[in-house]
Amino acid sequence: MQDGVEIVTDAPAPRLLPIEALNGLPQVGFTEAMRPLFEAAGPLGERLAADRPFSSYDALLSRAEALVDELSPDEQVIVVNAHPRIGESASAVRATSALSYREQGYEAEAGMAPEELERVYGDLARLNAEYEARFGFRFVVFVNGRPKAAILEVLRSRLANPRPLELRTALLEMLAIARDRLRTLAGTPLTPSHTPAPLPHSTNYGAPRLRRTTGPLRCAGSLCRRLPVSGEGEPT
Repeated sequence: MQDGVEIVTDAPAPRLLPIEALNGLPQVGFTEAMRPLFEAAGPLGERLAADRPFSSYDALLSRAEALVDELSPDEQVIVVNAHPRIGESASAVRATSALSYREQGYEAEAGMAPEELERVYGDLARLNAEYEARFGFRFVVFVNGRPKAAILEVLRSRLANPRPLELRTALLEMLAIARDRLRTLAGTPLTPSHTPAPLPHSTNYGAPRLRRTTGPLRCAGSLCRRLPVSGEGEPT
């Protein structure tokens, strides 16, 4: 505890098994080994286990992008809710997910003024509760090095989304987190074709399906997407 703020350090670094070892695990072991990428996202892990073997983690994540769209709405919510709430206590997040603890920047907050931390965490608690009451699932965002004060603005803006769009957004954010974790844990280079972006229309559960484009990355607010390759129009 520092100036009334809980600071937990030295979170252990999770590791990924070699893909050959992962392919050989029983289903329960396989879904558990997927935690560094997807947390405890049971339905997604079970579908991935049934689709083995995978030639690489990159291929596994590409399949996950397709499978997420095939999950039922209830299963999609389970996958989203596997991620800890942003702004929970440092000890609670660290106990649940060492990766989320690092991604959410708890250690970097040690030098912040206690009054500012109290304000940010109070706003996050209030808006998280409002978000979950409105949508029925947790707010998930690819933090990507941003402080929690910046994430507050993302959370406020996403509260205005209709539920199908917001569930789609949460799933895309979850996949972006998984891709970033793979790059961190395995040193796997990300090919442009593996960044998910929403389609303008789909008939599945009222939310657009996921597609992949091949241009440079552009981020706006909480969402990142690839621009089209030369000669193509702007993405919709």
